[in-house]
Amino acid sequence: MGILPMIHHGQHARATNGGAGGGTGILPVDSWARRPCHMAGTAMLRGRHSPRVSSILIREWIIRPAWVERDAAAERWRVHPLIAQLLFNRGVHGSARPSTFLDPQLGELYPPELLPGATVAAAAIAAAVRDRRKIVIYGDYDVDGMTGLAILWHVLRAAGADVSFYVPHRLDEGYGVNVEAVRGLVADGAQLIVTVDCGVTAVEAAAAVRSAGAEIIITDHHQSGDTLPEGVTIVHPTVGGQYPNEHLCGAGVAFKLGWAIAQAICGSQRVNEPYRSLLSDALALAALGTVADVVPLIGENRVIVRHGLARLTSTPFVGLRVLMESAGLANGKVHSYDVGFKLAPRLNAAGRMGHARLAVELLTRADEARSREIALYLEEQNRARQTTERRIARQATELVEAKRQNGDACRAVVLAQKGWHAGVIGIVASRLVDKFHRPTVLISLGDEIGQGSARSVPNFNLVEALAACGEHLIEFGGHAMAAGLKIKPDRVTAFTEAFTHRANNHLTGADLKRKLWIDAEVALHWLDLPTADALSKLGPFGQGNPRPVLCTDWVTLADEPRTVGASGGHVQAVFSDGKSAMKSIAFGQASALEPLKHHRRCRVAFEPIVNEFNGRRTVEMQVIDFQFPS
Repeated sequence: MGILPMIHHGQHARATNGGAGGGTGILPVDSWARRPCHMAGTAMLRGRHSPRVSSILIREWIIRPAWVERDAAAERWRVHPLIAQLLFNRGVHGSARPSTFLDPQLGELYPPELLPGATVAAAAIAAAVRDRRKIVIYGDYDVDGMTGLAILWHVLRAAGADVSFYVPHRLDEGYGVNVEAVRGLVADGAQLIVTVDCGVTAVEAAAAVRSAGAEIIITDHHQSGDTLPEGVTIVHPTVGGQYPNEHLCGAGVAFKLGWAIAQAICGSQRVNEPYRSLLSDALALAALGTVADVVPLIGENRVIVRHGLARLTSTPFVGLRVLMESAGLANGKVHSYDVGFKLAPRLNAAGRMGHARLAVELLTRADEARSREIALYLEEQNRARQTTERRIARQATELVEAKRQNGDACRAVVLAQKGWHAGVIGIVASRLVDKFHRPTVLISLGDEIGQGSARSVPNFNLVEALAACGEHLIEFGGHAMAAGLKIKPDRVTAFTEAFTHRANNHLTGADLKRKLWIDAEVALHWLDLPTADALSKLGPFGQGNPRPVLCTDWVTLADEPRTVGASGGHVQAVFSDGKSAMKSIAFGQASALEPLKHHRRCRVAFEPIVNEFNGRRTVEMQVIDFQFPS
């Protein structure tokens, strides 16, 4: 039965015209909120037509219609009607059980033998442990790779293995399995190399390891190429079979392999108590990797994150505990927001600004004193990363506008500059996608090679696009929505033309419009604290399970709106629907103040939050967008 109990296991929307174009508001609808909070909201109004409106952020609102079986399902499931609607919006209907979504259990994890290659790889690794062969775990330099590496390191150390790790330098060696690096590892005595979060396209590197007389096992989740590495075991959700959870990240793959290794070492599907405890603790690392890699938080991933986040507060891993203290998370519940905006950036800063091996050391072998040294270093590196990111983002935004890459005739952003830090351009590319809603490629130019990071929008597969432009590239790899590449500086112009041509021919004007998906239209007087507490069970929130977004019908100002914050960048207002009034805060939307004063009537798209102050809890609106009559 494995380490834990186990069980086996298109909808229409209406749109209101908010226009098209830039602006992101406080958060994209598929992001986490800026602060941990409970959610609120209750029943919905039936769909109704709106008069001609204009959105302050120029977005198209798409309001999901009321589910015809909502009230009956709410009674059957014993939940609030809004909860039933939100569950339906997230695919829970028909024979699906809401308890699986609202209260996911560890028993719903799929057994590791279902993961293609896991059983064969586990047997080979267990044999290497018994034979005292030297094992090296070769991990990627992002949080997904670091946490996956740490999981396997802890599992193998618990078995008494002769194990070490290697993480490539982001700038010097680049993404993936570096041929010279693995040759060096074998020369230094490595007899078995196990990759984490990389390697499925490493045909040359795998051949180099085998020709040098060593073995290599590849664990990965990235999209494979036309040719797979020959003569090696590959552990991958979609290579060599089809795992039920195709969205398993690199750390998730490592967790399943670690589970299978424990089974192989124990000689039973049911592992002993020390391994059960270790694997339960390792869920915290798997949760970090899952959230940081922005894979959909549905199905099994939801189980991993829900229980992994809970394990973070009592983790026995010294480095992880110190990292949480450094991020101000030593006490209290940890949310997916905390991972995405506090823990992951600190870990990533090492790989982006320097070398990721220090972050990996923190998660593996560092004692408390060493952990505190590393955590301080990561804090400094993260501040440096933030400064560098802001500078590059400002420069890149100016270039996009100067080159008119934000116009309708240009449906992609491609920029290349000397002096841009290659470890930061991926973050900046994401910022530009948020701002301009176009697939974006940023390239840090060196004298001989440029290193690029790409981010995309829905309906534009980056890997396919880069493959179509492959004649201009040295190499590339990644996902449909995020990828990396290497290019010679003299090929940048040709690549820019080819990539832009593909975007122009594959993206429609509708694809470039920013859309705000809204779960339901609600009346203010329906929002109450009991429902707020019930909505919190829809978490953890992230990709594939966004925070609930609601909207009002037409409401009026119940008081004078005002700007707040140190620099007056936020707007505070109170709205009334005739039956109830509610306070709101619109972060970063000072430009809405004058339209609010002028119209005094609007619709509000918002995330309900619970504000706790002086022991009093009240439901408020965290505004995402306004619509005004026009």
